[in-house]
Amino acid sequence: MTAPDWAELTRFAIALAEASAAAILPYFRQNTAIDVKDGPVWDPVTEGDRAGERAIRQLIEQHYPDHAIHGEEYGIKQGRSPFTWVLDPVDGTRSFVSGMPTWATLIGLSFEGRPVVGLMNQPVVGDMFYGNPQGAWHCYRGATAAITTRKGVPLSRATLGTTAPELYRSAENQRRFQSLNSKVQLTRYGGDAYFYCMVAAGHIDIAMDCGLQPYDITPLLPIVAGAGGVAAEWTKGDTAKGGNVITAGSQALLDEALAIMAH
Repeated sequence: MTAPDWAELTRFAIALAEASAAAILPYFRQNTAIDVKDGPVWDPVTEGDRAGERAIRQLIEQHYPDHAIHGEEYGIKQGRSPFTWVLDPVDGTRSFVSGMPTWATLIGLSFEGRPVVGLMNQPVVGDMFYGNPQGAWHCYRGATAAITTRKGVPLSRATLGTTAPELYRSAENQRRFQSLNSKVQLTRYGGDAYFYCMVAAGHIDIAMDCGLQPYDITPLLPIVAGAGGVAAEWTKGDTAKGGNVITAGSQALLDEALAIMAH
């Protein structure tokens, strides 16, 4: 087969983000009814989540009917090509139902099992971050610029972002997080997917979470990698499959963080 056109696929991901925003925003700050998914923690879902994913799926099935789809709300559709779209229409639904504009739509594309195109969109703020094998970019209210991670930051001066400390539910994960937390200069909570984009844009140095699903992280990995950052699953799993993921602006910083967490 001919080489994939990453630029064209990235443009399509942007179109998906715009369509999903139009479907989701009518539900934001409307005290929309909340359903709760089964699981060990309170996991809300709204019609905004479902409407956003339906809008994305409709366009994918129209333009790329052979592509597989893996979405949080409507599961897996098998495909007949090496491409799989990985979707989280509202990442950070807790923020969404609280009226906070820190939720995001995540759209990723994997090729032969590896994340290659990723996009995060926050339409209330006007932030869109995306990455592919050629780099990573931030589009803010129509102005687009390339982004890169910041380098040369030791752990003692690093800023770390993670969704919430209570999500490190096992004693071992809590120990790992607290040992790293005690070594950094600043820790921030509640940013969900935003933190990974802040690593890519050079505003913070480490973003991490545990117990992630593929749709939580696959769309973010190409943004971090395209900006020069790195990622690892700290139990040595595959980051594209989720799990316990840590990203950093440089390999040196990631190695320093992993060494602290291992002790």
